[in-house]
Amino acid sequence: MATVLAALSSAVFAQAPRSPGASARSELRVAVEVEEDVYRYTPANNGAGPMWCSGSTCLVRIGDDIFASGLDTIADAKPLNNCRWTIHKRDPNGWTLQQADPVGRTREPCPLATLAPDMLLLSANPTLVIDRTVHAGPARPEILQWSARAIDKPPQKLLPQWQGQPPFSEHSYRSFAADSSGGGLVLFQNIGYTHAEWAWRDGDGRWASAGRLVWPWGAEYDKPQPIRLCYPNVAVRGREVHFCGVSDIVEPYEKWRAHKQKLTGRQWDYEFRRLFYTWSRDIRTGKFEPWVEVASRDKTCGWITPGDLHVSADGVVHLLWTERAIDTRLRKDFFPDQKQAYALCYARLREGKVVTRRELLRAEEGGPAEIPERGRFHVLPDGRLLAFFYVRGHDPAGKSVSENRLIELTGDGPPGPAVRVPLKYPMSDCFTATPRAGCQPSNLLDLLGPRVGSNNTISYARVRVK
Repeated sequence: MATVLAALSSAVFAQAPRSPGASARSELRVAVEVEEDVYRYTPANNGAGPMWCSGSTCLVRIGDDIFASGLDTIADAKPLNNCRWTIHKRDPNGWTLQQADPVGRTREPCPLATLAPDMLLLSANPTLVIDRTVHAGPARPEILQWSARAIDKPPQKLLPQWQGQPPFSEHSYRSFAADSSGGGLVLFQNIGYTHAEWAWRDGDGRWASAGRLVWPWGAEYDKPQPIRLCYPNVAVRGREVHFCGVSDIVEPYEKWRAHKQKLTGRQWDYEFRRLFYTWSRDIRTGKFEPWVEVASRDKTCGWITPGDLHVSADGVVHLLWTERAIDTRLRKDFFPDQKQAYALCYARLREGKVVTRRELLRAEEGGPAEIPERGRFHVLPDGRLLAFFYVRGHDPAGKSVSENRLIELTGDGPPGPAVRVPLKYPMSDCFTATPRAGCQPSNLLDLLGPRVGSNNTISYARVRVK
């Protein structure tokens, strides 16, 4: 049974300040209704963790029911495949463990999705290696399906139909997305540093197509190479599939790699500096549009973290990500005049072209010191789009800041005023019950992730938005 941190039966709403002439549409009022711990975990020391599949989600809402997938470390198994998936459900008494993989072992957390009317789906990637002391080896992707009304029963196992026989391993970097209206389902899994394999399940339940998404080409690097993309946000709309991920390759510039090796003693150092987007107009054709580089911090050895992706009813693609301007370890020798800066960034794309780009919050060395972390979208039933994110640092008066905020995104116009979400225990990172996983837009913002200062604990919060 989960430990209840706080449950508010009488909600007090926090409201964004209203500027003169502002419309009622620009106002947000939020109330925290529930804050609870879901499960504790033992670090697996295998390079992954409960938030590893950050591009997908481990939280879905089906009507009044909430489900979360977790990661349980297997005591007598050696890394890398020393974890198993778990399924937790929330009822009026809190959270209870419903299922744990009885036989499989894996490395990464297992994302969830849902399809109407009450289908719960989990993407698993169990190893095919029998010996629990073996470090790594082949894996077989599978999807487990339950009725939300019978989550304690054995699941139905669905095996995606791939193109050929891809050499899957425990390093899947997979993405799992569903469309509640059309019933489509897509699964991406990386193969080495060259491409991702994908499999598409149509609304009638058939594995209708499969193929390869080949990575963009890094011609400008010291040694030209594919730009492997990881932690992607993926969305399905009808038979459209939208994909946005960050570069994840060994440092491609020799002068920076050599300098980092002196500092760390390692011969490798991965970079996350370029954000790319592509989409397929009809996934059944297997064709994707040319890659679009949405953002880059490649010139100053910065950092980019994908946040979220949403496709609105008018076909506009909304992207959210965070940026860090520089790697300060390299500043003295390579870009001494550059200032450190952090930003929460937002863009709108139409037909593969960026039409709006803006910073929602920026902190700069020598200036404002409220630093934004990863943001997530939240869609209200009327289609309004919000951004939820964590802020740390200090306000202009020098007071310490550690809080979550919500703002409304208003298309081409400036965002609405930010409102503080009065969580007693702010979340430094989170999953949401996102439409990208087949969940319905809602006035309830469901959150799953680590609380600030928590120790190996994954928590849940429910926020009502008015």
